[in-house]
Amino acid sequence: MMRRIASVVTTLLLLTPLCARAEWHEREAAIMGTRIAVEVWHDDATAAAAAIDAVIAEMHRIDELMSHYRPDSQLSRINRDAATMPVKVDHELVELIARALQFSELSGGAFDITYASVGYLYDYRERRHPSEAQIAAALPAISWRHVVIDRVASTVRFLEPGVRIDLGGIAKGHAVDSAVRILRTHGIANGTVTAGGDSRILGDRRGRPWVVGIRHPDDPNRVIARIPLEDAAISTSGDYERYFDEGGVRYHHIIDPHTGKSPVGVRSVTVIGPEAIITEGLTKSVFVMGPERGLALIETQEDVDAVIVRSDGQVLYSKGLAPPAPMAP
Repeated sequence: MMRRIASVVTTLLLLTPLCARAEWHEREAAIMGTRIAVEVWHDDATAAAAAIDAVIAEMHRIDELMSHYRPDSQLSRINRDAATMPVKVDHELVELIARALQFSELSGGAFDITYASVGYLYDYRERRHPSEAQIAAALPAISWRHVVIDRVASTVRFLEPGVRIDLGGIAKGHAVDSAVRILRTHGIANGTVTAGGDSRILGDRRGRPWVVGIRHPDDPNRVIARIPLEDAAISTSGDYERYFDEGGVRYHHIIDPHTGKSPVGVRSVTVIGPEAIITEGLTKSVFVMGPERGLALIETQEDVDAVIVRSDGQVLYSKGLAPPAPMAP
């Protein structure tokens, strides 16, 4: 069945060549610690530039609010003070944390923003990982149930010391969805917004679907599947994005909250759905849950499909994407 699609992302290989007509307007920027790309169709270059400007400004705004790298961000203030008192923050941030907690409940804790309580001990550029003793000391602080929000007061509080949260598994999806809403207010009917591995498009590619190829985990020039879709969000998480190998172990940026370590049963997860916040949250959930449990979760979700590459190279598809069975001779 024809479903929805998104534009090129860093973990997907776009197979449809970019249209060379003047009505497509594009821009890239480095924001939120990743590549941001916006492409829109418009017959007025000034109007297209204004729409793209608004998207870039929105990405900067969300980064300033939610980045754990910025000591003056509201997220950093939460991590600094919420173990000792409720921290008042913008309603938007409270609602995003609430959405993250919903993913935690849905996934049985596989998705957990408090993974940062041990995650901050990893440094992939410096090839540094925590010791077993450091992980054991940090694990008690990891539990989404330690995070308490008050929607009325717009506050966040931690119930245990040592808790840290990181919205890296959901904030980019939120930003992409917000950017798409902005494009619509500017009258854009066909366009794409990408933030790292999370993308969303409006409409189709002017009369034809977009086609993406899901890249092979070990070779960015090979694809394992091609999917033609329209008007969708799509996210991919892979163990090849931020990682280092040591002693036969791959340490990558996705952390299992139950162990404080990188899960090993999956190489990549791609999820297609109606909103980027959904697809991003589910890729992380499925990655940690593992192939079988993760795929079972996907099958319970309305209008969502997934492609999972297991650690042994086997590719699993949700029912909506499964290739047709070969005809009997």
